[in-house]
Amino acid sequence: MSVFSAYDGTKLACRELGEGPPLVCLPGGPMQDSVYLGDLGGLSAHRRLIMLDLRGTGRSAVPEDPASYRCDRLVDDVEALREHLGLDRLDLLGHSAGTNLATLYAARHPERVGRLALIAPSAGALGITVTGDVRVATARLRRDEPWFPEAFAALDALVAGRAGADAFQAIAPFWYGRWDENARAHRAAEAVQRNNKAAAVFAVEGAFDPPATRAALTRLTSPVLVLAGEVDLNSPPPATAELAALFPHAELIVQSGAGHFPWLDDAKRFVAATEAFLS
Repeated sequence: MSVFSAYDGTKLACRELGEGPPLVCLPGGPMQDSVYLGDLGGLSAHRRLIMLDLRGTGRSAVPEDPASYRCDRLVDDVEALREHLGLDRLDLLGHSAGTNLATLYAARHPERVGRLALIAPSAGALGITVTGDVRVATARLRRDEPWFPEAFAALDALVAGRAGADAFQAIAPFWYGRWDENARAHRAAEAVQRNNKAAAVFAVEGAFDPPATRAALTRLTSPVLVLAGEVDLNSPPPATAELAALFPHAELIVQSGAGHFPWLDDAKRFVAATEAFLS
């Protein structure tokens, strides 16, 4: 683990795993301890993974100003990390909500981005809406699973706006390609890994300006990988295809059978696709 100072003096921590060219990894959640990324299914065998704990999460300090949890302000933390590492350009990987941060960084500092990998991307920063119909259609791909009836009923209630407090837990199996013991443990750990107060600020009004970000990304010359899980309810392939189309040099890969954490569902396939792009 290494520690460095952000623009406002907040001490930020990052874990380093593996050997090889550095790859800065931005976690989702939003505002979740980067430990949930593990070693990205063994990607650390090919790259030196630099796992940033965003301010107020993991081993990073809580900032004096809670407003600094806003996604657009976190861009300066990524730039501080680049300077700390002494790199002219970053290869950057974001997962889920962390792809919003990676996208904003690329829009603001395009000259500092080498390769950009967006894994199970969130589309808030680019103003893409995932409709309830698309989520339901994606969910129906799992209709042969034993847990499907209960989970689908909860999803249906959520889409209709009549769900109870336990609905989000009930749909948890949809986030994983396999709802097995490892997936259950991964899901359960989220409760202690996520800074909910920070998450509530991450995407508040002013965090995103989709038209400006889209315009800025038209000038991005870096290659971009958009990797979606075939059955990912959060980031379904139709939405990720729309997102990929906004980048001048993007490749879209849909990982068969994968949910929101594709490195857990098929590590070999995920690492092969991601490493081929980064090489």
